[in-house]
Amino acid sequence: MHKSLFVVLLAAGLPALAQAPTPLTAHLDKVSLTFALGANGQPNYTINYEQKPVVQPSRLGLVFQDGQGFDGALTLTGSEIKDVDETWQPVWGEVKNIRNHYQQLTVHLRQKAAPGRRLDVVFRVFADGVGFRYEFPRQQALGNFVVMDELTEFALPADHQAFWIPGDYDTNEYLYTKSRLSAVDNSAQVKKSEEIAVRVAPDAQAVATPLMLKADNGLYINIHEAAQVNYPAMQLHVDRASHRLTARLVPDAVGSKAFLHAPAHTPWRTVVVSDKATDILASKLILNLNEPSKLTNTEWIKPMKFVGVWWEMQIGKSDWKYANSLDTLDAKGQLIPTGRHGANTANVKRYIDFAAQHHLGGVLVEGWNVGWEDWFGNWKENVFDFVTPYPDFNVQQISDYAKGKGVQMIMHNETSGAATNYEQHLDTAYQFMNKYGYPAVKTGYVGRIIPRGEHHDGQWMSNHFVRVAEMAAKHHVSVDMHESVRPTGLSRTYPNWMASEAGRGNEYNAFSIGSPPEHETIMPFTRFMGGPMDYTPGIFKLQNYEPTGKRRVQTTLAKQLALYVTLYSPLQMAADLPENYNEHLDAFQFIEDVPVDWDDTRIVAAEPGDYLTTARRAKGKDEWYLGSITDENARQQPVKLDFLTPGRRYQAIIYADAKDADWQKNPAAYQITRQVVTSKSTLTLRLAPGGGAAVSFKPL
Repeated sequence: MHKSLFVVLLAAGLPALAQAPTPLTAHLDKVSLTFALGANGQPNYTINYEQKPVVQPSRLGLVFQDGQGFDGALTLTGSEIKDVDETWQPVWGEVKNIRNHYQQLTVHLRQKAAPGRRLDVVFRVFADGVGFRYEFPRQQALGNFVVMDELTEFALPADHQAFWIPGDYDTNEYLYTKSRLSAVDNSAQVKKSEEIAVRVAPDAQAVATPLMLKADNGLYINIHEAAQVNYPAMQLHVDRASHRLTARLVPDAVGSKAFLHAPAHTPWRTVVVSDKATDILASKLILNLNEPSKLTNTEWIKPMKFVGVWWEMQIGKSDWKYANSLDTLDAKGQLIPTGRHGANTANVKRYIDFAAQHHLGGVLVEGWNVGWEDWFGNWKENVFDFVTPYPDFNVQQISDYAKGKGVQMIMHNETSGAATNYEQHLDTAYQFMNKYGYPAVKTGYVGRIIPRGEHHDGQWMSNHFVRVAEMAAKHHVSVDMHESVRPTGLSRTYPNWMASEAGRGNEYNAFSIGSPPEHETIMPFTRFMGGPMDYTPGIFKLQNYEPTGKRRVQTTLAKQLALYVTLYSPLQMAADLPENYNEHLDAFQFIEDVPVDWDDTRIVAAEPGDYLTTARRAKGKDEWYLGSITDENARQQPVKLDFLTPGRRYQAIIYADAKDADWQKNPAAYQITRQVVTSKSTLTLRLAPGGGAAVSFKPL
């Protein structure tokens, strides 16, 4: 599925031991990169967009445990430039075809001092940004080595507006802060975010990536990474005076950052830039920097929508655990049930019936397996075996019932953070899924990680997540990982790794202060830059859904519909309870209709933290779906329909906020209208405070 159009090598190589002149440059369209060695022999790079500075001269380098890393003076021994322009097709995604067009500059460096180790820095310049990484060639002087620090810098020219969350070793589930870089201080937020299970953020000036920036000169800049394999996640330390960002790698249990053996390489460091916010969201730079699929057969990978026994647990209607504790036993030594266990056969069949009735592909069930009485907060290894159901969950009966209804069951494997225990059971767990016909699994890592001392975003766990994706692929199972490291485009390499959480999803509206209306307008520019998220949209009962009556989902119902288009995932949950959907089946029709795989995507209008309008064309059909969302401010959003096929007439079904809708005062008020449109038509969508609109376009 990978079709190369052309590759042109330009003769720029220099004799291996000759000192090459600097600076060296590479460019494509409006983006240019310059590499140079400073007077002290330290390498640096610069990025410009047209004549505007994006990254000013910034240091490159790495510190090794043996003191012989690439943090001292280096000699430039040669360089090459090549141009690549190719097109490839993802197994699933937001578009059918992806163009991978870049100019690559490879710089060969050698230490001036003994032992004279060699390092390559590879830059790829795209029309919408730059990716670069360190590569360690095979060499006598470099076998096994330990990276202690990465010196990569992003020296920004001004005090940009930033959308950021704390740089935490174990979670990406904070609310976003909008501030100038000079105001970054995460200490208060980390301390008060008690609803997050594990928080480790020792640097008050550290922010996580993807980091979204808006410059006063009109540029939009996103800093992240791509293809994070066998390496810890990169965070960024903010020098609030100089606006210089410096890489901070998540440490392991002994304080090191990465154990490597040459030949090796780091992940790509990415800078996406444009003078249009819409271009940031349309960028495929991060996907393009990942390797092609390692799976030769991908026909079994199927995007789907699903419902699940999950939200009712989040809001306290039922529970994951079967008994109050492991010590509540009857005379026969059996667990005494509380009567509140959600994952029981009769309840699961109810969800299967709803999925079948509304043509949804799957049903997820959490809390089906023994261990939930002892799973949280104990830092305990052997909690779950991933194959033993509770007495009231009949695996075979449920599987047969679902199959008879044309519905597939989605497995749930919560590890309680004990990744070692999960790895010991991996093959058995996935054989169990194969036996009972589960095509997908949602994994979870709530709690402190075992091996003890490791972090969710460190090198060990990054490799664990890849091992899980590989094991799942071996058994033809797709995976949705929760509490994982944030995505970096690895869904291209492992297309069965279809989604992750790694961010603050809709669930926080169930048990915390929730997420403000601007949250979903920031997430596409931050968390979603690296890949799809299991955000769990589709909540229809927006208030009075939990025992206290104090919490509320901070959107309108129409905005929940729009999220199916604006927040992409090939695994999309209809997260609310069947009975809540049954009260609004006319609105639920949009969830039933909207696809999860696309041939084309157009970012119609966007501004981080304010609004977003996205249109997508269904896979293999001339049907379009549009989602438009706003923050706490009401808006009138004009939408030109020039993405529709010229000369064709479409019926537009518009699911919109009612005139009196408001996320605080009247969130469930919506109206559904129909009209005939063409590619020359324009819609004007009225978005209520915290509101949105969803539109389907089907040809007449």
